[in-house]
Amino acid sequence: MKRLSQWGCAALLLIGLSGVVAGCGGSAGNEDIKIGMVYELTGNTASYGTSAANGANLAFKQINANGGVLGKQIQIVTADNKGEPSESANAMTKVITQDRVAAVTGFTVSSCGIAGSVVAEDNKIPFVAAATVNPKVTVDEATGKAKDYTFRACFIDSFQGTVGANYALNSLKAQKTAILVDNSSDYSKGLARVFKEVFSRQGGQIVAEEAYLQKDQDFKSTLTAIKAQNPDLLYIPGYYEDVGKIIKQARELGITVPILGGDAWDSPRLAELGGAQALNNTYFTNFYSVEDKNPVSNDFVEAYQKEYGQLPDSMAAMGYDAARLLVDAIKRAGSTDADKIREALAATRGFDSVSGKMDLNASHDAVRGVVIMEMKDGKQVYKETIKQ
Repeated sequence: MKRLSQWGCAALLLIGLSGVVAGCGGSAGNEDIKIGMVYELTGNTASYGTSAANGANLAFKQINANGGVLGKQIQIVTADNKGEPSESANAMTKVITQDRVAAVTGFTVSSCGIAGSVVAEDNKIPFVAAATVNPKVTVDEATGKAKDYTFRACFIDSFQGTVGANYALNSLKAQKTAILVDNSSDYSKGLARVFKEVFSRQGGQIVAEEAYLQKDQDFKSTLTAIKAQNPDLLYIPGYYEDVGKIIKQARELGITVPILGGDAWDSPRLAELGGAQALNNTYFTNFYSVEDKNPVSNDFVEAYQKEYGQLPDSMAAMGYDAARLLVDAIKRAGSTDADKIREALAATRGFDSVSGKMDLNASHDAVRGVVIMEMKDGKQVYKETIKQ
């Protein structure tokens, strides 16, 4: 009886183990799809990353509530790149090699997006950047060809800079412009270069070019040198943390001309740092405005307000679009295979973004409009949308 009992226990153990194995196999087939989300959640550009992450989280929440994708739920693996290129590479490496995500979305800072794309390419993992406008994010500088696995949901410097230069010439009637660039930023230098080329080619004159470094505090000597050149416009393609301080000091020095910038101005912190009155007669190019109406945008604004109790900014919109664009590609690919997702992303046409129908071009960049915003008494006022 004892021997029989031992064999019976062994048999039961084997049956139990086989059940566990079968159970593991079943759950493996039905497990969630892991997607990495890497944003600037701390550091000087945390305002951008936090907003974009909110938009992405909302998108993933809506997708899961509607049944997920490929019959599975999305599991988000979040990492903070701290607004630093080195940390961006570390964060991307972690979510790809340790967390084993199928794809990654994120990034609002170009230098961080460039660093992140290197890791994505090395590991052959699809990556959709949200709001990084430097061409080097999606295009290999050495070959001039589009990177295989990197895409973006936003336009690039060449279009934004061109729109800015044309707006300076045609709407603000500027003929003599000074440029103040952040020499520590790929984003700022790239945007300034395009603006200068287009403005000069169309008959405008660049009367001063000055530089600063991120986290500088005192800009008065540089602004005094700019004022001496008597420009009729000042172009500052910098980040809100610096731009707010620069504009405040510029107005204190008696520089009253219009000031123009790019999408990196878009933060509630800009008015806090610069002051509502100082920011009057300033303008910037941007990805999105809640006043640029269409059905997708209207639904997004309503859902975002319900979720977070406030209106979305452009970074929230880009995070939302980037997440939806990536999931749309997974759905069209019918698979989480990296190469199939990559092929689906490259074939994106007519995607319903918050700014209307959007394509991805041969360089894996979004073809979408640029919004012109004006600051009035500390508030953003929508002016117009320039289509590509």
